[in-house]
Amino acid sequence: MRDDCRAFPSTDQDGQMNKKQLVSSVAKTANIEQKQARLVLDTLLACISNALENGQKVTLVNFGTFESKERAPRKGRNPRTGDIVHIPGVQGAKFTPGKGLKGRINS
Repeated sequence: MRDDCRAFPSTDQDGQMNKKQLVSSVAKTANIEQKQARLVLDTLLACISNALENGQKVTLVNFGTFESKERAPRKGRNPRTGDIVHIPGVQGAKFTPGKGLKGRINS
């Protein structure tokens, strides 16, 4: 994994990075135009999304794994009335950080 991005901290006051800041950081790090960096990021996200829609797992070694996960239907309770309500099952996206990412975060 490249450490070049550390030279370009692009976070807001809350310590969060949005898509625009990520594109800017990628463009500076890779020495490419922001338009190209945005295209690369949009393409990457579209490819991951399409794979998840098709039930595939996407593994990026040392970063993590994206997969779609089915959440079973369940019963819940309306907090206002106390009535039991049925919550339908849904497909959701799940990300599991890889060993390399965990090591970087925890160091």
